[in-house]
Amino acid sequence: MQLDFIDWSIIFGFFAISLVIGAVVSRQAGKSSADFFLSGRNMPWWLLGFSMVATTFAADTPGLVTNIVRENGVAGNWVWWAFLLTGMLTVFVYAKLWRRSGITTDLEFYELRYSGKPAAFLRGFRALYLGVFFNIIIMANVSLAAIKIGHVMLGLDPAETIVIAATVAVIFSAMGGLKGVLLTDFLLFIIAMVGSIGAAIVALQQADIGGMAKLITHPNVQDKMAMLPPFDLSTDASRDLLITLLVIPLSVQWWSVWYPGAEPGGGGYIAQRMLAAKDEKHAIGATLFFNVAHYALRPWPWIIVALASLVVFPDNASLQVAYPDMPADQVKGDLAYPAMLAFLPHGLLGLVVASLIAAFMSTISTHLNWGSSYIVNDFYQRFVRPDAGQKELVRVGRISTVLMMVFAGILALFLRDAYQGFEILLQIGAGTGLLFILRWFWWRINPYSEIVAMVVSFVVALWAAFAAPEEMPSWLKLIAGVGITTVAWVVATLVTPADDEEKLRSFYRLVHPGGWGWKRVLDKAAADGVPLPTDGNSHIGLGVACMLVGCVGVYSALFATGYFLYGQTTNAIILTVVAVVAAGFLATMWSKITAGDNSTPGQKPNIVED
Repeated sequence: MQLDFIDWSIIFGFFAISLVIGAVVSRQAGKSSADFFLSGRNMPWWLLGFSMVATTFAADTPGLVTNIVRENGVAGNWVWWAFLLTGMLTVFVYAKLWRRSGITTDLEFYELRYSGKPAAFLRGFRALYLGVFFNIIIMANVSLAAIKIGHVMLGLDPAETIVIAATVAVIFSAMGGLKGVLLTDFLLFIIAMVGSIGAAIVALQQADIGGMAKLITHPNVQDKMAMLPPFDLSTDASRDLLITLLVIPLSVQWWSVWYPGAEPGGGGYIAQRMLAAKDEKHAIGATLFFNVAHYALRPWPWIIVALASLVVFPDNASLQVAYPDMPADQVKGDLAYPAMLAFLPHGLLGLVVASLIAAFMSTISTHLNWGSSYIVNDFYQRFVRPDAGQKELVRVGRISTVLMMVFAGILALFLRDAYQGFEILLQIGAGTGLLFILRWFWWRINPYSEIVAMVVSFVVALWAAFAAPEEMPSWLKLIAGVGITTVAWVVATLVTPADDEEKLRSFYRLVHPGGWGWKRVLDKAAADGVPLPTDGNSHIGLGVACMLVGCVGVYSALFATGYFLYGQTTNAIILTVVAVVAAGFLATMWSKITAGDNSTPGQKPNIVED
């Protein structure tokens, strides 16, 4: 694939704009760790929402979707579509709780919610476990996509791609902090959407395809188009497919698995954006925009390219023929997406390359900033240098940014395909999700609950990867991980001491979570003459109702788009009406949903350091 002058002009123009943004905001970002990691807590919902959706528009995501569609059809996307449920739960129940907490990182939650040395240990360990270990795995997966894109589109070998991509991402991330990331994400998302839509249009225009109408009748594509897997229990293979693609994701996975960007109860870089919002209303608006755009707006351009790739490259062997220099063990379904981009005309080719670079930079810069926020705020400042000045903290954040990218780049050279990394992350997080949902609403959960959940889920993940029977299906491994981990942390909760009474009261007083799980704390506080507020109770039921309506609306919009593309107009119109009705209901409920104290930003709570 050859890029000409106009392509390179577009690419370098994109780099220039990104670096100018980073340079402009670098002075402000370097003032303090709060400016570097939270942009002063005054960001509007739309900018935060664009940043959330741009971050999940990773360079590996089109390849992952393509891999899924080629193997399991459009219905295979339920492995990530199911996470809409936890996303909507975050919107309508948890967003205001996170913003109300006033903390700097979601790991600071541990010493806000729990007390003593176990809470401190949990915060410090999770800072390294998530901020370094887990985060490097995520970035390595994204970097693997960059390797394949770099080889197909630019003729670069893996090491060259990693060095170039990592250098650009690190310079940008270290300069501007979160504000630079947010401002550039706004531009990156627009470029990435235009590029992905352009790629889909060009894919349909290929001579072998001849438009959408011919594509959906092609024999290579017909059995991949269904948006739901066949409800066929007649054979073991069809039953396993239904369980893997739909039953497990909708009944178990969405609430039980911790996955970046879809953490049950919120967390990670999603929580970071909510904590940077102006107030609770902006935090809710940002997460709602993110979930609508992430699930209803973006998937179909990728799906169209994936379906078209089945005509041009019917199997992995045809991909190997097209790219003989690519190592055989890296020629997987995710390679088909960049391979389809080889047909783009000049100009659009440069824009799409820029969009993929944008997607890479957006995700990597977010993860670098998020991971370094853990290292600086939850490990270095908390345990190594409590009296460190703001300039020193920013410097440590920038150094950690460089080191994490180096290790992620090295790991990327050993991965093989996008789905491999996706399954690793799912298995490691299996069983911890319910804990993250309930810790806000059940007083009895303590730091030992989280420590046990973390350790057991990791051990079970190692068993699933290296010791489980080879014939054991992946969904059964996930169920085993969820069951074992959940039982372990529930037992640990019940047999270990309850948390300090005053810590529980201070948490409730600050956050107002509400719910039956705090009744014992409320009753005891009232008996002691220090009653706690109960205004949180009235919004939980409404929040869950809005979550369900929101899911119906977004899924309806997603499937309506698909039916319009498939030419099934009646189904498309019906689902469009359902989506509009759902949106109307949420609009009428908006004032109640966002009710709360939005007058001032949350204040950082006092955390006792043991």
